[in-house]
Amino acid sequence: QVQLVESGGGLVQAGGSLRLSCAASGLTFSSYAMGWFRQAPGKEQEFVAAHSRRGSSTYYADSVKGRFTISRDNAKNTVYLQMNSLKPEDTAGYYCAAASAAWYSVPIGPKEYNYWGQGTQVTVSS
Repeated sequence: QVQLVESGGGLVQAGGSLRLSCAASGLTFSSYAMGWFRQAPGKEQEFVAAHSRRGSSTYYADSVKGRFTISRDNAKNTVYLQMNSLKPEDTAGYYCAAASAAWYSVPIGPKEYNYWGQGTQVTVSS
């Protein structure tokens, strides 16, 4: 059974930082590209960042580029999202996802992802 478990969310002031983690089990982690998505109340799901399953290819939404960094540790079956310079508009539930993809691929569409975590809440106060 595949499980993706996010952690690291919380309440932070604007300008602060958080580091989200997503621990994967039940799959061959290095065979999956990993991504982060977010969804705020009343808004559509939004792509945040993705990391290829091998190498270091990454892709970011324009709204987080330069502030967020996605990384992965295949030895620990974990993907991270370092979030700096947080803004109130970053407030959302953050979800990690795994995509069976080519080794160089960085999928950005939610339909490209096979497995999803339950999410962790990030709240940024002004």
